[in-house]
Amino acid sequence: MAKNKGPRRPKAETPKGFRDYFGAEVTARKAMLDKIAAVYHRYGFDALETSGVETVEALGKFLPDVDRPNEGVFAWEEDGDWLALRYDLTAPLARVAAQYRNDLPTPYRRYAMGPVWRNEKPGPGRFRQFYQCDADTVGAASVAADTEICAMLADALEAVGIARGDYVIRVNNRKVLNGVMEVAGILDPADPSKFEAERGIVLRAIDKLDRLGVEGVRALLGQGRKDESGDFTKGAGLSDEQAAIVSKFVNANEELRLEMWAERNEYDKFSPEWDTRIRAALLSDPFFNDFGKDKASLEFWNNRICNYLEELVDKSDIGLEGVRELREIGALLDDLGYDAKRIIIDPSVVRGLGYYTGPVFEAELTFEITDEKGRPRQFGSVAGGGRYDDLVKRFTGQAVPATGVSIGVDRLLAALAAKGRLEASAQGPVVVTVMDRERMSDYMGMVQDLRAEGIRAETYLGNPKNFGNQLKYADKRQSPIAIIQGEDEAARGVVQVKDLILGAKIAAEATVEEWKSQPAQVEVRREDLVVTVREMLGRHR
Repeated sequence: MAKNKGPRRPKAETPKGFRDYFGAEVTARKAMLDKIAAVYHRYGFDALETSGVETVEALGKFLPDVDRPNEGVFAWEEDGDWLALRYDLTAPLARVAAQYRNDLPTPYRRYAMGPVWRNEKPGPGRFRQFYQCDADTVGAASVAADTEICAMLADALEAVGIARGDYVIRVNNRKVLNGVMEVAGILDPADPSKFEAERGIVLRAIDKLDRLGVEGVRALLGQGRKDESGDFTKGAGLSDEQAAIVSKFVNANEELRLEMWAERNEYDKFSPEWDTRIRAALLSDPFFNDFGKDKASLEFWNNRICNYLEELVDKSDIGLEGVRELREIGALLDDLGYDAKRIIIDPSVVRGLGYYTGPVFEAELTFEITDEKGRPRQFGSVAGGGRYDDLVKRFTGQAVPATGVSIGVDRLLAALAAKGRLEASAQGPVVVTVMDRERMSDYMGMVQDLRAEGIRAETYLGNPKNFGNQLKYADKRQSPIAIIQGEDEAARGVVQVKDLILGAKIAAEATVEEWKSQPAQVEVRREDLVVTVREMLGRHR
């Protein structure tokens, strides 16, 4: 007879695609978000906390289907309705803006911070639950709102420790791309549904610029592209002339810089050496390496890039409107004192263009880090956003302008760690050790005195028989100080105050003479405990 093994024990493991956050990580994240929130609050934005659960209908693009009702989201059916964990913080904002439209001010500025959940395949550094930090303005059609978001993002990055010069916020406009596609003959303002499939492929191709480069995107604009594995991706089927127009937009930043370099050096743009010698020379030209260090150069660049785009979309009303908006944003930023070291107009910003309806922006960190193979690379994007005027309309049937930005919390924390700009790891509590169980009230009284003065402290609550284990516990807790009072100390009305941080340094580095001149453990009167601990903590701040 088979022996009954009893109930199966659950595995103690984090579900795939999720992770646990411990004390120091949580503390560092909170400190960073508090600094960002202070900037947002200063700009007049109000905090908003929405439910972690929304109706799938409210989430919009992730409507359930018969075969896989929870595609993209974690969803379940309840009383005939589909509910889901929120996919982002923008869809809940759209629902709130519609639901409380008669109560909220117009425009409504809000910021939100919290976890979101995505039912997607996890991968390295890609989790199904992660934090977002959003700020949005709903109800303002003016590009002054977009300008304010960009300025606020720059201030927030600097507030958390990203130095000026280590980041740049790049601004583009979806309307300009629409103009480019109209000029290229794949967008008909009179019939928006026409060429919809081709435009979808173009947008997806442009979104892959960082990964595939200009030539890879160009191939997808045409007949298609075969990757290294031999897999073929069908292209948009544009003619060479059409693809060239789109490519000029995608590569506008580099092409304009090359033209400016040629003008500066009186070089023949039509020389056969144009693509080799000039491109190489451009990389070493201090005129461009130092570009944007003064207001005059920013104005010069903004004017030239807008002229370039204007020529590209001169036959499209929507394209010209997008260029005018970029000019206005650039002028406002100039007036506010944000130079090209902080915010710049840059048509190479293409991520998310399928979602946005107007200005788009992306914050890129420009400093170098080393990857897992020791190779240098730039850190890359940590935030992005733009104008999305059609989202609230899903609920109200009326167009409601909106613009906003989302910061990748984990990526920004990783960037601060890479630069050594995270606040010091969360210091553990002062630990009052227990030498005699019968005197537990005395030990807890010491802890209460420390807490009353704002000092983080705790009593050791484990088995007190082995004093060495108590110190090991304090070490695991990253405690700065241990308090010791045995029977003899209690009889004399004193306590031993052990500086664990200094003790560790002395054990690792110092000589016997240094130990004597700066003892890591001192005996003080019980009534002087709080003052002594405060002074000792002050040494390590």
